Amino acid sequence: MSTVSLFPSSSTLRVVKNAKNEQRRSSCDHETSATAIVYCEANFGKMDGKTANGLVRHSEKYEILSVIDSEKAGLDAGMVLDDIPNGIPICLDLDEALKLAGEGVPDYFIFGMAPSSGILSTKERGLVLEAIGLGMNIVNGLHEFLNEDPEFAAASARMHVQILDVRKPRAKKDLRMFSGRIDEVTCPVIAVLGTDGAIGKRTTATILTRALNDQGVRAVMVGTGQTGLIQGTRYGIALDAIPSQFCSGEMESTVVEAFEAESPDVIIVEGQGALSHPAYLTSTFILRGSRPDGVVLQHAPGRGHLGDFGTVAMPTPAAEINLIQTFAKTKVIGLTINHEDMTDTEVSAAITKYEDELGIPATDALTRSPERLVEMVLAAFPALSATLAASA
Repeated sequence: MSTVSLFPSSSTLRVVKNAKNEQRRSSCDHETSATAIVYCEANFGKMDGKTANGLVRHSEKYEILSVIDSEKAGLDAGMVLDDIPNGIPICLDLDEALKLAGEGVPDYFIFGMAPSSGILSTKERGLVLEAIGLGMNIVNGLHEFLNEDPEFAAASARMHVQILDVRKPRAKKDLRMFSGRIDEVTCPVIAVLGTDGAIGKRTTATILTRALNDQGVRAVMVGTGQTGLIQGTRYGIALDAIPSQFCSGEMESTVVEAFEAESPDVIIVEGQGALSHPAYLTSTFILRGSRPDGVVLQHAPGRGHLGDFGTVAMPTPAAEINLIQTFAKTKVIGLTINHEDMTDTEVSAAITKYEDELGIPATDALTRSPERLVEMVLAAFPALSATLAASA
């Protein structure tokens, strides 16, 4: 994600703008799409606003009407994220968002932030209760399960609305252990991992999945976090809310489910945290549970330190690649760049630098053509080219 202006070429702008317009249409053209307001006070376009950022860029499940962030009120959400307008306004508060929505109350109020605390502040509790009182359903991606809170449970029952606690795992008796069934998956599995949390892994995985399908390669994405589930990912789990004993098994089972149901040519697995990260360790379960045949690594050259840990230096891509390939029987097939705090010239220089240093292709999924992601995958798995030839 970016909080600064970029200056991509006109051809790149057209590619990204067309992609954004297509995403917007895919969300809005379905008659059954539910309307939603996304709350992201003081965090839109920032790391802790990653759920709102993701929904503005892509949503299969909800038509995003507006974003609430008083610090950016009056701006266009697409301009804040990507310097490209998308028609989603940023509002001062809930009252303004409701006025812009026109007649009728929107269907959902989505809490669009992912703070490290994972719980609501006193002010946020009041706002969510206000939304319930207006008759809005609630989408909650926090570690705090609102259905288990007597105040929220009573309010939702009184107003006959739903609270969706996206991160809440299934009952322990239904959680699955690793079984080895991952060996039944015969198509390539590619995990999009990173060097830090909130670095763009889900965004890159989403763009890569769409780009492969657009080129005739049947790809399905497996989500591993709350934002992907809210966006409408068909196969996924909130991995960081599952007891560690079951994480590998749940990861394995979800990948197997996607393979059996979709018969895809390739499966793309969204990463979480980083293998080297001292606090966010879910990459270990992704590598063990999904056993990816290849890894695309996401890196932010503009970050000097880990996002939530200002005293911990960012790892280099080379160090992360060595760690991944030592820990798991896989190969890093390419590098993708998060362009935050970088100009377009600096992005181009970084792509050249890392390709020379690492000997693998590099690109930026948001400011460069998605075809470069497809080329990255086809170079690593040439058998997929036969799929393209057959579909031509």
